Amino acid sequence: MEKLALLGGKPVRKKPFPSWPLIGKEEINAVVEALKSGHLSTFAAPPSEFFLGGRKIREFEANFATYHDAKYAVAVNSGTAALHIALAAAGVGPGDEVITTPYSFTSTASSILMHNAIPIFADVDLKTFNSAPEEIRKALTPRTKAIIVVHLLGNPAEMDEIMEIAEEHKLAVIEDCAQAIGAKYKNKLVGTIGHLGAFSFQETKNIATGEGGMVITNDDELAERCRLFRNHGETASSKERSYLSSVLGWNYRMTEVEAAIGNEQLKKLDKFNETRIKNAKYLNSKLCKIDGIDIPLERENTKHVYHIYGLFYDGKVLGIKRNDFVDALKAEGISCSIGYPHPLYKNLIFTEKKAYGKTRCPFSCSYYTGNVDYTKVKCQNAEKLCNEHVVWIPVIRPPCTKDDMDGIVRAVEKIIANKNQFKIVGKNDKR
Repeated sequence: MEKLALLGGKPVRKKPFPSWPLIGKEEINAVVEALKSGHLSTFAAPPSEFFLGGRKIREFEANFATYHDAKYAVAVNSGTAALHIALAAAGVGPGDEVITTPYSFTSTASSILMHNAIPIFADVDLKTFNSAPEEIRKALTPRTKAIIVVHLLGNPAEMDEIMEIAEEHKLAVIEDCAQAIGAKYKNKLVGTIGHLGAFSFQETKNIATGEGGMVITNDDELAERCRLFRNHGETASSKERSYLSSVLGWNYRMTEVEAAIGNEQLKKLDKFNETRIKNAKYLNSKLCKIDGIDIPLERENTKHVYHIYGLFYDGKVLGIKRNDFVDALKAEGISCSIGYPHPLYKNLIFTEKKAYGKTRCPFSCSYYTGNVDYTKVKCQNAEKLCNEHVVWIPVIRPPCTKDDMDGIVRAVEKIIANKNQFKIVGKNDKR
């Protein structure tokens, strides 16, 4: 018997895991070059060549589009901005409903509110954590305008079935690829299957520029609308700047410094993802033998890029409550979490309809003929994941190695072998 670190025993691992993001001399040199150019923000007025962004920005857009074999890429300053302009470009607005997942980061749903539409939540699959097509179908109403599909933790959603639903009901499909750049569904990169793909380069993501995002599409009109919404609704067609906005736009512009970093990070993406996949498969080979822990489900003909290694955890089988297990794993020196602690519809912006303060817009908008009550929404699978069934391990990213993975395995095995000690931990614990 080994004493658990949670109770004062010696932890399996004392050394911190390697940090992320990985910034090399290539990124540093590219940033210095951007600084020396004298152009930092760009998007200067016509007839300047920079109205659609500086050289680094346009280079990053071109490289990103080429990587995805997409016709257009539009750089923005965050993944949230990418979702917002994708919704705007798709024509979503007041009175419309957009179906999405309740198990995701806030901006997946808040971006819908930002364009005065109503999020409708479709429950998820317990093993992939992604929206289940049959639940999307149940959520359809005459007001449905679009679907935001999230490829959570790097695992592609069931796109064939989702696209069938969209085509049948003439809906726009926006792929939220914030955690899944480089992932594939049936040999197609995520983001290229729906009408628009939205990406994030925030520093925790599989490539990182600090902040930043991208929208990709093969549609000429959607691409032009994305550019308009990114830059105050202004067009670049005239020789002189008119200062006339044709649509309500925002300042969602990327900087030259972010684009300089992005260009170098994109070159390393496949190698970064190969490390994530290698580490995940090694963990799979060890943890698959443990009853009560289900390794990430990677469906046939998909490529999971493991932004985070997400386990389905069954505390009843293991005899250890999920929260206790995570606390013990942290004490043993392993970076981990319980994932999202509650479904999105439990946020106050939904339960109290406070998106725009006291006005209760857009829920009370005269264009909206529905009457959604989020206090009565219950996505059972999402709530199970939040309450008891998920363990997230982020430290499978590069430069983590097999030795780092072995530390994770040893910690898990130690906790399970000494689970009787949790009676002591839980004596005054109401969890």
